[in-house]
Amino acid sequence: MKNYKLLTPGPLTTTGTVKKEMMFDHCTWDDDYKQITQKIRSGLLKLAHVSPETYTAVLMQGSGSFGVESVLTSVIGADEKLLVVANGAYGERMADIASHAGIRHEVYREEYNRIPDAGKVRKILADHPELTHVAMVHSETTSGILNNIEEVAKVVKEAGKVMIADAMSSFGGVDIPVEAWGIDFLISSANKCIQGVPGFSFIIARLDLLKESAGKARSLSLDLYDQWKTMAVDGKWRFTSPTHTVLAFARAMEELEAEGGIPARNRRYADNNWLLIEKMKEMGFEPYIRNQYQGPIITTFFYPKDCNFSFLEMYHYVKERGYAIYPGKVTEADTFRIGNIGEIYRADIESLCSIIKEFLEEKRNER
Repeated sequence: MKNYKLLTPGPLTTTGTVKKEMMFDHCTWDDDYKQITQKIRSGLLKLAHVSPETYTAVLMQGSGSFGVESVLTSVIGADEKLLVVANGAYGERMADIASHAGIRHEVYREEYNRIPDAGKVRKILADHPELTHVAMVHSETTSGILNNIEEVAKVVKEAGKVMIADAMSSFGGVDIPVEAWGIDFLISSANKCIQGVPGFSFIIARLDLLKESAGKARSLSLDLYDQWKTMAVDGKWRFTSPTHTVLAFARAMEELEAEGGIPARNRRYADNNWLLIEKMKEMGFEPYIRNQYQGPIITTFFYPKDCNFSFLEMYHYVKERGYAIYPGKVTEADTFRIGNIGEIYRADIESLCSIIKEFLEEKRNER
């Protein structure tokens, strides 16, 4: 089977040493394994710039969406109400989760190429005092935009509400001082910027609010409080844990530290992103996000004006040469996406762009 480099926001390309960790088996009740879980939890708190006295880290089986659903269905009570701030598919997914779970909620929608306005959030909270929680995506991979979650969180805390941040594709690649920004619950996933593999999500949770959520959960397996209560004792998971993913993630955290931590990884991702946009522009591809809000994780591109090919044609041409890219997810625009997180370096961006250039030349010669 051919090994492709995935230029997507995840599941992403990781190192061979991370993959190698999955070759070993561990019993979930083994003390060494439980210590690994506890080491991961304490390491995540350090990455989030929070203390174990005020925050805790809870690992939850499943994809990132499982983590988001766990938080929304565990911490918002029947007499409370959620404001979802959405400017992309993953903000809309939070609203969908709320609808399915019967959580009372409102949605503030913004255009996909615009960041949500903190002033509008302030007004909504003032006009609707019944709102108790606010949920928002940090890096919206629908478009590649990086939302100003710090500014929105400030407004939310001034109003005395609970702030929930989906930092799925940013945590570990963008520095997020969770407590300083006023984030009460932050959700991310093993297979994003920390460069592990899929299998679990994790939640950085304010301890007092987590304890207050006892008995609110609408789900047995996604009960965040009960998961924390079990895991906090000795590191044991409530139900079957994704053992191989946990081992891979522990290794990935070591490699993040060896690279220089979040600042160094952010520089690499940002450098990848700047180079990608520069080279794609040379070939006639303009980015969908054209301002300072373009994040370093993934970029959405418009097709060139004289486009005479389909995404699938380009996708298969690129994939046959060792790389995989993403189709578009912006409903009102004809676009495609290229991610640059994971074990991706300048040489990969240059190689990808040369492949796309060859593809364009072949298509022009067919005219």
